[in-house]
Amino acid sequence: MTQLHDTAATFSGRRVAFLGKLAGMSRKDAAALLSAAGAKAVERPTADIDLLVIGENDLPIFGEIDFPSSAIQQAAADGRIEIIQETTLWERLGLLETQQRIQRLYTPAMLADLLSVSKAIIRRWQRRGLIRPVREVRKLPYYDIREVATAQKLAQLLASGTSADHIEKQLASLQSLSSCVDRPLEQLSIIVEGRSVLLRQGEGLVEPGGQMRIDFEKLEPDWLPELTDSPPTKPRRSPAELVDLAAEYEDAGQFNAAVEALEAAAANLEESAELYFQLAELYYRSGKADLAVERYAAAIDLEPDFVEARSNLACTLVELEKLDEAVAQFQAAIAIYPDYFDAQYHLARLLDQMGRSAEAVPHWEACRFLAPDDALQDEAAERLAGQS
Repeated sequence: MTQLHDTAATFSGRRVAFLGKLAGMSRKDAAALLSAAGAKAVERPTADIDLLVIGENDLPIFGEIDFPSSAIQQAAADGRIEIIQETTLWERLGLLETQQRIQRLYTPAMLADLLSVSKAIIRRWQRRGLIRPVREVRKLPYYDIREVATAQKLAQLLASGTSADHIEKQLASLQSLSSCVDRPLEQLSIIVEGRSVLLRQGEGLVEPGGQMRIDFEKLEPDWLPELTDSPPTKPRRSPAELVDLAAEYEDAGQFNAAVEALEAAAANLEESAELYFQLAELYYRSGKADLAVERYAAAIDLEPDFVEARSNLACTLVELEKLDEAVAQFQAAIAIYPDYFDAQYHLARLLDQMGRSAEAVPHWEACRFLAPDDALQDEAAERLAGQS
């Protein structure tokens, strides 16, 4: 029997509902796939559904949860309703091999926008090992949002007074719906310090916003940088120590000091695109956009395929009102990596802003397929509708 026949036999005539946000695609797209397989996606879980799919992107495990009714849970216990995880749905639809995960991936810019933090903070989380990209394309990292979002939400709930016992009960309630639901929270331990709630990560503490906690009172005096003309009384720090020091200053929001430490390290290190990229980010955050442009350009000179550096350079050029140069950098990034949503999106908006809407159309078309969420897909569709 072919896979198509298997799929039809699996879903034919079945009513399917969703709980939680899907990681792999929008509900509308999933409903279309189910319809093609002979099933019907319904708006809300009711007692007459056949299948309940648990979304993997944003499981409703915190706060007030609208669980399925007791009738649905009883139907599941009786075997009249099947409950599966999202990945199992994709497997049955033939979208991936068994054990392969389908998930929405986020670039640093997408993740920063989603969590309302700066791109530099996302990059710092990566350097700290708090998050790890699941893959890289042309030096552009892609992240799975779930671990970061779950840890941040957990810390916020604890800080707002939600008891750990209540959270555990909510988790247990959701897990009781299906044995395949799992959340990787065990690797994070919670520390309460005064009125602050911190996450223990390795040897460090992470604040609810994701920033590493630094105890400056315990820093040795000779660990601070020599920023005067006085002769050093201690051995000079190694480049690696200066890089670490720059990161600590960055965590503390002391961007000028971070730049000085990283520039001092760069003077004794082999040139690298990543180092120039970090310097560009620090210069930008310290309000020195012109110097950020120079460092982004240096990173690109060393690695022309560094698409994130090109996109960030273009965004900085827009702020400096060098629009034609910005267009050229966005176009170069897209030529290297056409599926780079951030570059497609910013270029489309920039061309519209410059009155070159006809040129923006193919980039809005790309955004419709590359957008990480429904809102951005809808924005692209609206822009295209305005051109017709």
